[in-house]
Amino acid sequence: MFHKRHPAVGARPGSLVIPRDSPKPRISVMDFSTDALREQDDIDDIAGLAACLTSESTTWIHVQGLGDEPTLRLIGEIFSLHPLMLEDIVNIPQRPKIEIGNDLDFIVVRMVNGTKLPELDIEQISLIVGASFVLSFQERHGDVLDPVRARIRRGGGPIRKLGSGYLAYAIVDNVIDAFYPVLEDLSEYIEQLEEHLITAPTSTDIGAINACKRSLLTLRRAAWPLRDALSGVLRSASPRFPNSLDVYLRDCYDHAVQVIDIVETYREIAGGLIDVYLSSVSNRMNEVMKVLTVTTTIFIPLSFIVGIYGMNFDIPEVHYPWGYPVVMSVMFLIALGMFAYFRRRGWL
Repeated sequence: MFHKRHPAVGARPGSLVIPRDSPKPRISVMDFSTDALREQDDIDDIAGLAACLTSESTTWIHVQGLGDEPTLRLIGEIFSLHPLMLEDIVNIPQRPKIEIGNDLDFIVVRMVNGTKLPELDIEQISLIVGASFVLSFQERHGDVLDPVRARIRRGGGPIRKLGSGYLAYAIVDNVIDAFYPVLEDLSEYIEQLEEHLITAPTSTDIGAINACKRSLLTLRRAAWPLRDALSGVLRSASPRFPNSLDVYLRDCYDHAVQVIDIVETYREIAGGLIDVYLSSVSNRMNEVMKVLTVTTTIFIPLSFIVGIYGMNFDIPEVHYPWGYPVVMSVMFLIALGMFAYFRRRGWL
């Protein structure tokens, strides 16, 4: 279910809510140009980040962990972040969005960071895009952005040439592409669950179906607003996203639309799994009832014969030495004949 960190009712705008178990910020920097690259991890000198504002190269400052309010507010002061923007970064989750400003653009996306199906591990990543830098925040340590770092280290291609807007696009595109392996795993999980429901449904399968539907709904909530946000960027006039980046942004938009289409398809399939489960249980119950009914039907004439010979008065057959074997043989032949008849009709 949806749980949002929010300040107390009536708190002033810009109030931050940081849980005690939030990890401390771990800050890394990648400063690069066409010919040079400088990397630094676990930065302690927060004030030194101000140099990124005047750098002629492109700088990516990545903050992993939101567990230190003074550090976050100092970063906000250095990069002139509006208190409401900082509130959206910290008080998670926010709806995925892209806000175009005069000097800074603000992007919020939801990142799938590992899975243990049918549950998903999704966290928020927020991007601040300036003229020469991208400042990113995420909830915890660890992400899916290593492919972007590898592209920067290799050099070549446009990532070192096209500035902060292209870097922001590359990060968002990588976050969207990380949905695909999760959707492939979910596809296999749904197929296996459907096969299990058809062959051997159990009472625990209802919980698995509902968990799968919740995961797909979470993916939809993460991808659907991002499609609209990317569409807005394509129509905007942000200097950080010039017209030369439109072809890349359209490709990113297409990926978001494809993810949404796949999620919607899987949601329909998952919604039909309940019907598959009910049908399988009903068919299984019908098979059991059919066997029990046929078995009962076979024993009805046998019970009738036994009832007659169990009555408390003299029966002529009792005085014959072969009376008992004959009656038992007749009962056996009746049961065998009925079994053969039911088998021939396809009832067994």
